[in-house]
Amino acid sequence: MAAVFPTWILIVALLFEAAVVMGSFPATLKLERKILLASHELELNQLRERDRLRHGRLLQSSSGGVVDFPVMGTYDPFLVGLYYTKVQLGSPPREFYVQIDTGSDVLWIGCNSCNGCPQSSGLQIQLNLYDPGSSSTASLVSCSDQRCSAGLQSSDSGCSGQSNQCSYTFQYGDGSGTSGYYVADLLHFNSVLEGSVITNSTAPIMFGCSVLQTGDLTKSDRAVDGIFGFGQQSLSVISQLSSQGITPKVFSHCLKGSNSGGGILVFGEILEPNMVYTPLVPSQPHYNLDLRSISVGGQVLSINPSVFSTSNNQGTIVDSGTTLAYLADEAYDAFMSAITNAVSQTVRPILSKGNQCYLITSSVNDIFPQISLNFAGGASLILNPQDYLVQQNSIGGSASWCIGFQKIQGQRITILGDLVLKDKIFVYDLVNQRIGWTNYDCSMSVNVSTNINTGRTEFVNAGQMSNDGSSRDQIRGMLALLLPIIMLTAYPVRIPPAAQCAKQWVGYFHGCLFFSFFFFFLLTVYLHHQPCKITGFRGLL
Repeated sequence: MAAVFPTWILIVALLFEAAVVMGSFPATLKLERKILLASHELELNQLRERDRLRHGRLLQSSSGGVVDFPVMGTYDPFLVGLYYTKVQLGSPPREFYVQIDTGSDVLWIGCNSCNGCPQSSGLQIQLNLYDPGSSSTASLVSCSDQRCSAGLQSSDSGCSGQSNQCSYTFQYGDGSGTSGYYVADLLHFNSVLEGSVITNSTAPIMFGCSVLQTGDLTKSDRAVDGIFGFGQQSLSVISQLSSQGITPKVFSHCLKGSNSGGGILVFGEILEPNMVYTPLVPSQPHYNLDLRSISVGGQVLSINPSVFSTSNNQGTIVDSGTTLAYLADEAYDAFMSAITNAVSQTVRPILSKGNQCYLITSSVNDIFPQISLNFAGGASLILNPQDYLVQQNSIGGSASWCIGFQKIQGQRITILGDLVLKDKIFVYDLVNQRIGWTNYDCSMSVNVSTNINTGRTEFVNAGQMSNDGSSRDQIRGMLALLLPIIMLTAYPVRIPPAAQCAKQWVGYFHGCLFFSFFFFFLLTVYLHHQPCKITGFRGLL
């Protein structure tokens, strides 16, 4: 038995190593999210003011695999009032929480030399400041850099002749805003390409390093580390990654409307059979849509279509960085009158701090009419009562529900914020210059296409994303483990005469071992190539 014992030790050791690998395969990243919400409450007039600040800039500023981001936050203005995600930047990578904003283009983060950056957040997240000096892959962006020149065309960058450093200033309505300079560094992300999960992927990107924040950005109650601009201009991350062939030039989100919040955010196209699309208005700096009419309870409102036409500082914009929704001045009164007339026999209308509200003792879905925003191409955005109403408080046995749509005084601009974007899939197809949507439960799974130029559609599973290596690497590891075991089973073991009685059992064990691992390997390869799905974020963070 002296010659057999070392062989058994080697087999057991290899089996133990295989068990460790197999026990974690397929490795998964649990996409279970829950937001620990602050108890702060905001009045609607405060929300209007906060949204107005960001609208100042809206009025002034004139491929590869699926990249999957976590989503946190909720539309509820009395809890969070924004959706945000987490990005990793630098070497070594550090995590930063940034607001998801389709109304701007640039990703910017508060820097270590920032004046006015909040030090804590009521969202119960750990705020971090980016330090270019502590990242081995960081570099400053000069005025002569091609990317800086591209940003000059869209007013997203500026240049100082003295420092030759590419900079930016984003100013909001009352003077609040941010300014800083651009840096280039590595973005770390989870990417899925052709069915394989690839972790620890990186790509060089250019983003803003904020050294000054003023006004609303300095407040701590809902503070994050920065803003993630998802616009279509050249400095947006989606444009940068697609130009490198890393991702398709399309992204999608599904923002969960319940109090637990969260949702799905991917660089890729969510595929749903009930999607409707409308073309983007060309040559616009934002995601402008051609709104043609509004229907309340199936009746088209008598509003001059010119109110919705797109021109300078006029039109309809999709903006995830806005909490509520806003109607052009000349459309607002007709909209409010139609709703009030539809419910006047059932509920009691009241004014609460300048907002039109209603005291309700039953479900709003049984009382309030359905609203339809009708766009070019025959696409309609259907809004159920909870897509345009906000519950403010309770009075006795009644609940006070207020109209979430607000008026932008003296402006012909309509902004679709989180209130109407929630509980729907939205696809921003920049290649075909269109936006699509459909009502959806954002806690459910979705199919996502990774097609860039291959002519194929892949389906991926974000629930199998891992920080330990790709599934293809895991298969290679399996082969590496199987090879020596197969060699052991194939190589004749020299057994001394005294142990001939055990020879038959050893051979039997070798055969079973070989076929067991061979079967498991075939099963692994089969599962590796099966279509999967992106999984929503829900549960505990």
